[in-house]
Amino acid sequence: MSEPSGSSKSFIVSVAALVVALVAGGLAVWALVKEPAEEPPQSNSVFTGTATDDPKASVCEAFAVVRNGVQINTNMAPPGGPEDVTGSLAVAANARIALYDGGQYLMARLQPDTPQELADAVRTFANHLMDIGSRSTSGIPNTDPEQAARLQEADTANTRITELCQ
Repeated sequence: MSEPSGSSKSFIVSVAALVVALVAGGLAVWALVKEPAEEPPQSNSVFTGTATDDPKASVCEAFAVVRNGVQINTNMAPPGGPEDVTGSLAVAANARIALYDGGQYLMARLQPDTPQELADAVRTFANHLMDIGSRSTSGIPNTDPEQAARLQEADTANTRITELCQ
């Protein structure tokens, strides 16, 4: 028996490559023209927690954790007093983290079946926390009129959620 020549090997490889390309092209055309089986559910939710039988209690618990963390970290004094530059920067960084991450945490713990009024208040509060934290990180002080308004709106949302969670 003789071994196939180089040109015969090339021919076989070329035919195999052509077959693979035709199959891939056919699959691509089929994927483009086929109808989807069903529409994926549309959801604006970013819920990443564990669903519970009591979504109100769950989000109220998350709210209490966030509110406590924000309260502690935004009212902390630098350990070395006002002259402690490093301590002041660390305290400010922790406050910003508490604000921004607290807002994200609330959004992630907001179950889809949370009562609408509470869910709206939690979204408002969480977004205000993230806005305040982001702007603080960019150097906008609390005395800035727009930042002061955000702080007031967050406080109003805080009060509303506290009432709804009773």
